Amino acid sequence: MSAAIKSHLVDLLTQALARVAPQYPASIIALERPKQAAHGDWACNVAMQLARELKRNPRELAQDLIAGLPASSWLEQAELAGPGFINLRLKPAAKLDALSTVHAAGARYGRADAGRGRPILVEFVSANPTGPLHVGHGRQAALGDAISALLEAQGWSVTREFYYNDAGVQIDNLALSVQARAREKGGEAVAFPEAGYHGDYIREIAADYIAQGADPGDLAAVRRFAVAALRREQDDDLKAFGVKFDNYYLESSLYTEGKVEATVRALATSGKTYEQDGALWLRTTDYGDDKDRVMRKSDGSHTYFVPDVAYHVSKWQRGFAHAVNVQGSDHHGTVARVRAGLQALASVSGAGIPRDYPHYVLHKMVTVMKGGEEVKLSKRAGSYVTVRDLIDEVGRDAVRFFLVSRKADTEFVFDIDLAKSQTEDNPVYYVQYAHARICSVLAQWGGNPQALHAAAFAPLTLPRELALAQRLGEFPEMVAEAGREFAPHMVAFYLRELAGEFHSYYNAERILVTDEELKLARLALILAVRQVLNNGLALLGVSAPEKM
Repeated sequence: MSAAIKSHLVDLLTQALARVAPQYPASIIALERPKQAAHGDWACNVAMQLARELKRNPRELAQDLIAGLPASSWLEQAELAGPGFINLRLKPAAKLDALSTVHAAGARYGRADAGRGRPILVEFVSANPTGPLHVGHGRQAALGDAISALLEAQGWSVTREFYYNDAGVQIDNLALSVQARAREKGGEAVAFPEAGYHGDYIREIAADYIAQGADPGDLAAVRRFAVAALRREQDDDLKAFGVKFDNYYLESSLYTEGKVEATVRALATSGKTYEQDGALWLRTTDYGDDKDRVMRKSDGSHTYFVPDVAYHVSKWQRGFAHAVNVQGSDHHGTVARVRAGLQALASVSGAGIPRDYPHYVLHKMVTVMKGGEEVKLSKRAGSYVTVRDLIDEVGRDAVRFFLVSRKADTEFVFDIDLAKSQTEDNPVYYVQYAHARICSVLAQWGGNPQALHAAAFAPLTLPRELALAQRLGEFPEMVAEAGREFAPHMVAFYLRELAGEFHSYYNAERILVTDEELKLARLALILAVRQVLNNGLALLGVSAPEKM
């Protein structure tokens, strides 16, 4: 149901409430979908909410509210049900109302201005440049890009950012691994680093390094070459995935620009640190953590959460009062530490950083299945499945749709066989096929789709037609909620439901009937369905093919 219709129904009930119990605010009125379609289009339980306080029988109260409803061109009937529900039935004109809006708005249908142009930073993927992107990074990329698109659709000014962890022990291990393979290639017998990387890609990088005549003994040069090579590969993977970033932020810059040391000094000034066993600790327990955390170890090096705090200070200082981090659930422990560090800093600077800054979307891992068995290894990466493996196997669209089709905090099984199948069990195929089917009908008709914007919708009277129109009317509110909740899976669910209703309608009714007015009305209906399918797929970064 469109927001206009919902607002209209709430207004009708508000007027009735003002007549029956004027001391109560309209905010207590809520609408919900009845579990059975036979019970009407919407239901309201306000009578049962107020019955005890008013010391009245809820059924009698509901009947009084029904009697107090003003006349409406959109409400067909209000009836008493059960212990005191008010069931509301809409007139066909109300159900069809959304069609005009879809035709008028086109590609902008579902967009709003809740963000009012305010800046928001969405950080995602942020992989260590130590190897190809794995399927977990793929889930981050699909989630982060779709969340960004949802926020943009709601009027936010979004910056997509990739934080490169190009400093620390893992990068040291990468450099040592490439150096060892380069020396092996030169005929030396070397011991491979215990914590080294074993994938074939390490041998490829080593071979490329040697091919340019570089010295494998220069570890710093090896390090720079390996990081640059893997950054290029990750960029290529993201390009193949259709994901673009507005900014790349280097962890190493936090050290070279003195931001890590500045953060440590500021935290010490806050009075929230103390020294113990030669290490510097932060009292993160003051901010809800389960124990205090070491900031600077006894050897003078910093623990990993310190540059994380410095990085988020940078976000705030760059003007991003709103920020979203999409990360794996293994980063759960980081949340409390980073927020504790930011709150300690805010207590000194008066920066006003909110306690829930930044917002985290933590996703569970992905299991890849093929032929009924789990796929664990990549030919190149050696120890995991890469996102490029999946793209090459099933295509970008299937990977992107599948990886956002479940709530981020649930584990996901990526079934390669299902993703390649052309059946209704494959959600992306099912949705795209609905779009292609509509294109085929319109092509068979041969007329100008622009003319359908002026079609009359009154001939649409069948239950399936009215249900389709109602479903289209729900799209803007669904997009708004998905944006607020950072939940692109809601879009995937909606598209699957819309596609299912269209396929049922297509299989049950002829579109190109001899009755000209009915034919144009049905064509206008399916053109609106095509537009909403297109808009929804675009939010997920998935194509809307005209032929399949």
